[in-house]
Amino acid sequence: MDPADTSNLMRSEAELLLQESRKKKAEKIKTLGSPIELAGVALGLEIRGNHAWIAENTAVARKVDLETGRTLQLFRGHSAPLTCLAFFDKVQGSGAGDMLVTGSWDKVTNMLPSKYGIPRHTKKLISSTLAHSDFVKALFVIPSLQLLISGSSDKIVRFWDLSAYQNGQPLQSTGSISAHLRPVEAFSARVMGDSAILYTADTMGMMKVWKLTREDGSASRWKTTLLEELNHHRTRINEIVCDNGMLWTASSDDTVQVVPADTSTASSTSKPAPPIVHPTAVRAVLPLLENYLLTGAGDVIRLYDVCALDEPELLSEVDGHWHDVTMLRVWMRKRPQAEGHPKGAVAVEPWVVSASLDGTLRKWNLAGESCVVRVCRFGRQMRTLIGAFGRADMMQSSGPKAPPQAEEKPQKLAPTGAFQMSEEEERELAELMSDDDE
Repeated sequence: MDPADTSNLMRSEAELLLQESRKKKAEKIKTLGSPIELAGVALGLEIRGNHAWIAENTAVARKVDLETGRTLQLFRGHSAPLTCLAFFDKVQGSGAGDMLVTGSWDKVTNMLPSKYGIPRHTKKLISSTLAHSDFVKALFVIPSLQLLISGSSDKIVRFWDLSAYQNGQPLQSTGSISAHLRPVEAFSARVMGDSAILYTADTMGMMKVWKLTREDGSASRWKTTLLEELNHHRTRINEIVCDNGMLWTASSDDTVQVVPADTSTASSTSKPAPPIVHPTAVRAVLPLLENYLLTGAGDVIRLYDVCALDEPELLSEVDGHWHDVTMLRVWMRKRPQAEGHPKGAVAVEPWVVSASLDGTLRKWNLAGESCVVRVCRFGRQMRTLIGAFGRADMMQSSGPKAPPQAEEKPQKLAPTGAFQMSEEEERELAELMSDDDE
């Protein structure tokens, strides 16, 4: 057997061992986090009310009830896996978020109404736009500017006018950025009146800071001015979160970095905060108020105390999935109060929803004993975290339970008849999501 054959044999054996390890772990944690099993893999996730909106690799956008796990709606119109989704208001400033925009590997962005009640299927596609020459990988909406921003594997950032869309017509392009040398997959922004500071990040680890202003004499065209380039990551930036004056980035270089969102105010002599190093690539970052941070790296969710940015403290780890955690989102769970409370009273609990390549969403109660944030075990006061969500009377119930499992019938990893990826398809998906040389 020549060396090439030996290499292939060793790689195949490693893959078989990894597959067997994941299979055992899947059985071990099958009820952890009250999992909601999806028909495919969530590549994009947003939480609105008690519903999860999912961009799925099965070429649909899915609306799921987080209480029951039931699919309420499927939005079709793409011919390839969906990678991202975003919402905007049909009536500017209403806060309704009643319009849904989706992006896909088919290079198209679609726009649909997001509120239909209960029907499981809808075909009412408002607009379809061939937005890029390669996969659409990221969408970001700035509601007050009625602006949609898209990023792609074609390395281009494009701007789209949401103020004058017409049924059946593509969105109007209002500008673009072509300064990146690798696929652009993450955005964040700070709004300043009728302008904004935009952060764009690519798979080479480069983040660029732009000022967005309207062009003179044009109400819809946007002009970009490059303010700064940040190259503190060695490779792909998976997520950017601008929160409370700080800019958090999660990267495949195994780190989370934090810098002031207003980089112009940072002193040239000030020492930057050291990176928060992880054992593997970090795909998700979620800053919480009161100086707590959640991250998703590999199949583990970690909680940090970042009160002192130069010495972040790891508080807790939860091995919550059997494949990579890809997204973490806050869910403010609302439930009717039990008897003894005023009529119509609603209890609000802070939860976190995690998505993973294992094809599940899992739910973690920030206020409960079994929650991912086991702050009390480290002598922290849980009330500070609860108070960060604006409620002093959060309930600490254990939350929704997974349905009982029959002892003689092991739980399946996907619903009967649901979409399942083969090993080759799973490997191809992982390569497409992590190929830094695109």
